[in-house]
Amino acid sequence: MGFIKRLLERFRRSYDDYDGEEWEEEESQREIDFDNKEQRDDYVKNCLEKMADATKELENLNFEYNMVTSYLKDMEEIEALPPEESEQLKDCAKRVSLLQERKTDFMGRPHRITDEKYRMVERMEDQMEEAFTKITDAENYQELIRKDLSRLDGERHAYLYRKSEVMRVISDTKGMTVICVTALGLCVLLLLFLQFFLDMDTKLGYLLTAGVGAVVITLIYVKHMDARRELKRVETGINKIILLQNKVKIRYVNNTNLLEYLHMKYGVNSAKELTEMWENYKIEKEEREKFRRAELDLDYNEQELLQILKCYQIQDPAIWLHQTEAILDPKEMVEIRHNLIIRRQSLRRRMDYNRDVVAGTSQRDIKALVERYPKYAKEIMKTVEEYEQKFNS
Repeated sequence: MGFIKRLLERFRRSYDDYDGEEWEEEESQREIDFDNKEQRDDYVKNCLEKMADATKELENLNFEYNMVTSYLKDMEEIEALPPEESEQLKDCAKRVSLLQERKTDFMGRPHRITDEKYRMVERMEDQMEEAFTKITDAENYQELIRKDLSRLDGERHAYLYRKSEVMRVISDTKGMTVICVTALGLCVLLLLFLQFFLDMDTKLGYLLTAGVGAVVITLIYVKHMDARRELKRVETGINKIILLQNKVKIRYVNNTNLLEYLHMKYGVNSAKELTEMWENYKIEKEEREKFRRAELDLDYNEQELLQILKCYQIQDPAIWLHQTEAILDPKEMVEIRHNLIIRRQSLRRRMDYNRDVVAGTSQRDIKALVERYPKYAKEIMKTVEEYEQKFNS
């Protein structure tokens, strides 16, 4: 804020030395009625605000300009070092540059395992062998249960098929019994017809009918009873298989729940995935340890580089930690110097504009107003002083 204060003091001195001569009217003033107090005050305040804005901008530009100038002086100091000291600086800068490249490569590489899974495995590192054994045993047992269920299901279907065959035999024997009884009845009726209506001797026929009927019915009965016994045995086998299936299904459900819990606990879907995650974790852990050691080396070498630069009265040694290539490569140093010179020229142009055009024009406008309207001079000076007090508070 010192610049605007100096401008206002210079303006007051000019006002004290004013001899009454009027200045030429400015183009910007021709549209304003300076006899109107409100318009006159707004005009003066507008000029003062432009001077204040220019002052703030100049302070920022001065800071940046001094910083750029300091960088250029630092570059001159570095380039003016004796060969031995320059070589020492370059050796240290080269180490810093290599370590920074390693850090950048590590940060940019795809990680073998996510940070979330890495932290999870890190917490349970001592349990990994036990976890692998549990999941492997559970998966193997799950496979055995599936095989048992498949075998039992096959046996149940075989028994059901056998039951359907036995039921068909029982049905067939019942049908054969009906047919046989019907045939015997017809034979007896035929024999009675021959005996009573044709006066034939049918004793032998009765004997043969009775014998054949007895043999056939006996065979049918034996086959029927065998089928009944077989049906009972098959149904007993089916019931046993159903009981076994129920027991195996309970084991399957319990083992499935155990597997789901283990998978959820260790964040995997199988023992194979757990093995891959564990192997990736070990590789990632080793790489992170290398990175940690490299960071320590980088920090140590950066501090060493800072100490060397401080010994040579470098104003801002920290910036050279990110510009080691300029220390190692003269072409890079020339490129940076060229960019800094261009920046400084741009800053100088902006400073001249704010000081001479913005602030200077505003100062001249107020001075011209006082000289053109002497009767409002005290009032204008009072406005300037009030603004100065407000500006400095």
